[in-house]
Formats: sequence, C-alpha cells, structure tokens
Amino acid sequence: MDETSITQYITDTFAKVETTTAQGYTFFFYGPDRKLPFATLATQDNDYDRASNLNRSSVFRLNIGVSRDTYHSLFGPQPSSPGRDGMIDPGYDFTALDQLLPHPVYAPQSWVCVLNPSAETFQTVKSLLAEAYELAVRRQARREAQG
Repeated sequence: MDETSITQYITDTFAKVETTTAQGYTFFFYGPDRKLPFATLATQDNDYDRASNLNRSSVFRLNIGVSRDTYHSLFGPQPSSPGRDGMIDPGYDFTALDQLLPHPVYAPQSWVCVLNPSAETFQTVKSLLAEAYELAVRRQARREAQG
C-alpha cells in the first residue's frame, strides 16, 4: 500500500470526507467543519514528532483515532502524557514498518499508527478506519444537536 491508494480508499469508502494537507500531513475529516481529524497520513518528521523517522525514503505513517476500548484491546491502557521529548515511552520501536503500534505522541488520546502497511496489514486497518470514521460522525452529530 502507498499513500495514494490509502487516501483513495478513505475518500472512496467514507461519505463526506474532507482532506487538507499541511507540513507533510494529509488530514482526513468528516464533514466540512474540519474540527478534528479521524485519521492522518504523515510523510515527514516535524518539530514535535520525530519518533518514526519519517524522513527515510518512501516511509509514511498512517495514524488513526480509535475508541478507548479498541486501543485498550490492542495495547492495554493508554500511556500517560508524553515526556519532555513530546513522545510516549511504551517500549515500542516506532520506526518499525508494517506493524500496528500506539501513536508515539497521541496514544494517550487513543491514536494508533502503522508505517507503510502491507496489503495484509491494511485489511486489519480498514476496521480501525471505519471505527474512527464512525466516531467522527457521532461527534459531528452531537455538535449539530447542540446547535
């Protein structure tokens, strides 16, 4: 899988997905308000996140915001807030390719990630993307109900 095919999958599969790009990231939002992304694709390191060494040739990271329950079922309890370097330290190799991992910065908010997922790994990731999208749809519905 590459960034283009993953982007195509997300935008073709889920209704009302809006995207924007900035600082080496593609952000995927439900609806036009663009308040909170449900997934991102990162293609380069930035000032606050260098854990995955994304500046390597052809390396990218798919990040997905899942429920606390899903995060817990995959990795156990969310780690505490990031340390001084801005990253969590759960003992994972955040540079490993094709392995589902806690997000190196946003794991406390139930985000997971995978670098360069294979087609096989992406089959697992599809259900996580669907969950993240449904969470975004519900958040938007709550905001709209509150007026």
